[in-house]
Amino acid sequence: MVVAIGLEGSANKLGIGIIRDDQVLANVRYTYITPPGEGFMPRETAQHHRKHVLTVLRKALDDASVTMKEIDVVCYTKGPGMAPPLIVVALVARTIAQLHNKPIVGVNHCIGHIEMGRLITGCKNPTVLYVSGGNTQVIAYSRQRYRIFGETIDIAVGNCLDRFARLLKLSNDPSPGYNIEQFAKRGKNMVPLPYVVKGMDVSFSGILSYIEDHLNRWLSSGEFCKEDLCFSLQETVFAMLIEITERAMAHTGSSEVLIVGGVGCNEKLQNMMETMCKERGAVVHSSDERFCIDNGVMIAVAGLLQFNTVGCTPWIQTTCVQRYRTDDVLVSWRE
Repeated sequence: MVVAIGLEGSANKLGIGIIRDDQVLANVRYTYITPPGEGFMPRETAQHHRKHVLTVLRKALDDASVTMKEIDVVCYTKGPGMAPPLIVVALVARTIAQLHNKPIVGVNHCIGHIEMGRLITGCKNPTVLYVSGGNTQVIAYSRQRYRIFGETIDIAVGNCLDRFARLLKLSNDPSPGYNIEQFAKRGKNMVPLPYVVKGMDVSFSGILSYIEDHLNRWLSSGEFCKEDLCFSLQETVFAMLIEITERAMAHTGSSEVLIVGGVGCNEKLQNMMETMCKERGAVVHSSDERFCIDNGVMIAVAGLLQFNTVGCTPWIQTTCVQRYRTDDVLVSWRE
């Protein structure tokens, strides 16, 4: 049995997870939350991670009832993500690997989400919808690569939701997307919004600009309320994501979908995907906030798969790559 520790800090979630083979021993996460109307900036996010990373590390080791001597491999997020917080976590990972003479593995954040999802749900070869604050991709596996069938051509869907929440001054606690989802449940009127699907790709920035241009008039006139806007935005952007996912399934002949990434926690998105899959005789797999939202376990899972097949990352390559593509990674552990 191999014990792996994973350190994640590519955005505002600082997470450390520990696994023993396929068994999750610890999954500790601490989120940097900003005031309503404000986003999280790279420098301040890095300061947050620096302040709390050792506390999170101690708690993860305590929860798992292991010591660093019992850890077999140290895994960390190599990218993609925001450079300053990535560097903080990579520095900690390199330090504990050197101090305790452990091998180290740099992990692609997106691959971490996929492999965590496959492990937790038990799905084998799904079409993957990866939706988060920094990434929006439809992915399918072929020939030891996760191939990107479609993606956002500007901002990620999670970024769109976050910036929309800032316009409405919604709370960032526990997350903007969660609060949008709760408001949307009370929405009744559909606001006509741009629907932007370009082949297999999607675009969200124009929708956001359109809302920004009309927001004051909608709210001041009473034509639409905040709940209506949240409802309409979810319906529109999620329909776009369902469309390109279904098209990828048709191309690959897939009968299962896996939703991963922080936005994948959204129950409305899961329900819309389930409706589409039922019509196709397919199955949808998703998980809750423990594993959808960025966490250290997913880095440990993907890192251990990589370690067991090709070994550790050469020390000189234990850097960070801010733009690290999903399809750049050789998936050595799959046929």
